[in-house]
Amino acid sequence: MSSNTSAAPGTEERPLRIAVIGSGPAGVYAADMLTKSAEVRDGLVVSIDLFDRYPAPYGLIRYGVAPDHPRIKGIVNALHKVLDRGDIRFFGNVEYGTDLSLEDLQTHYDAVIFATGAIKDADLNIPGIELDGSYGGADFVSWYDGHPDVSREWPLNAKEIAVIGNGNVALDVARVLSKHADDLLVTEIPDNVYAGLKESPVTDVHIFGRRGPAQVKFTPLELRELSHSRDVDIVLYEEDFDFDEASDAAVKSNNQIKTMVGTLTNWLVEQDDDDADPTTGASRRLHLHFLHSPVEVTGTDGKVSGIKFERTELDGTGNVRGTGEFLDYPVQAVYRSVGYFGSALPDVEFDHQRGVVTNDGGRVLGVDGTQVPGIYATGWIKRGPVGLIGHTKGDALETITHLLADRAELPVAAVPGIEAVTELLDSRGVKFTSWEGWNELDAHEKALGAAASETGPVQRERIKVVSRDEMVDVSRGASVVG
Repeated sequence: MSSNTSAAPGTEERPLRIAVIGSGPAGVYAADMLTKSAEVRDGLVVSIDLFDRYPAPYGLIRYGVAPDHPRIKGIVNALHKVLDRGDIRFFGNVEYGTDLSLEDLQTHYDAVIFATGAIKDADLNIPGIELDGSYGGADFVSWYDGHPDVSREWPLNAKEIAVIGNGNVALDVARVLSKHADDLLVTEIPDNVYAGLKESPVTDVHIFGRRGPAQVKFTPLELRELSHSRDVDIVLYEEDFDFDEASDAAVKSNNQIKTMVGTLTNWLVEQDDDDADPTTGASRRLHLHFLHSPVEVTGTDGKVSGIKFERTELDGTGNVRGTGEFLDYPVQAVYRSVGYFGSALPDVEFDHQRGVVTNDGGRVLGVDGTQVPGIYATGWIKRGPVGLIGHTKGDALETITHLLADRAELPVAAVPGIEAVTELLDSRGVKFTSWEGWNELDAHEKALGAAASETGPVQRERIKVVSRDEMVDVSRGASVVG
């Protein structure tokens, strides 16, 4: 295809060149919607390159969702279909700000969409949170999902563990901590993660939420998954089941809340009917606590030895207030799962309070509050780490609608040639991966699973490769021993 710079962007002779930074759902959805937009159907020609700092695509779906989630495959399959069409190029192992600068992107593309998400843990500012044995839930998720940039080791030496948070990530963290490692072998769990979890001495995992059962932020599927763990009892506490006017209204008006409250209440009733014994004699217990606000992580010799909470009560609006009653729990590890937080991007204005790129409906703004021509954002880096996958589609639609509305005013790339970016990365020695390379890595991981299935106790669909170097080598066609 010609790279004639004199032609107007948007034609066969000179496509509108768009870079998307981030290949998770937000980035893929934005790219997909651009290719299917009314403007493209009416003749606008777009050329889209998708960049990711990791050698593999899918972002938080690969590195932020527990491996035993049954719905992962459906999401991955949907993203795979988009990228497998061949009209969107994938460049993996390319880090924005290191391998490519904003100036580079503006030189080669008419518009740039940032879809870098949020991977850091939100802070929980209470005394003792810095003690040895206090961890971020997102960091733990990165470890058990085989993130290439985290340590292969994780300290799993606590018998009693507190998980702070009432969202889906908190449930994932608690479920993986309490689940028997052998029951995770059927997933894509990396070998080092299986070995670590296998040696864990855990007996009790406690999940603590600040508000009541009607205010939880997880979803029915994630809640029900808790009851599927073998040899793990779920333990609830009757004093935590309080409902105010706002709670009752939420149950009546929201089917999802109604389902979750019904599930929790049924578990409590079944537990109370069991001769006042909340357990079945399982070797591990998963405790669900509500109306607990964390006050302090306590320690001995610099290590976590307990956690203190203030009991809360609902105030009629669905919010809570302190009661002045304090409770201490002996634990040897604390995981905070109170949300994700975005990371600042080089040369892009950032809202450090909210953890998002400064923007108006996806149009990135400069330090003076005016729109930066040709720069956009979508997903969690645009709106913050809230909402589910479905919200990301609407978010992407808003952003690409604004981009297409702005296209007559977009700054025209000076070097828009299709191969110019490839040549630039090659000249800088960047070992970037491609969509074809991902298919090679995908097949390699499945082959590892098949080989393990022949000698192991269960069928393994795949074993996730953890090493970045190995991922790059396989993706780029190098032979891998072992």
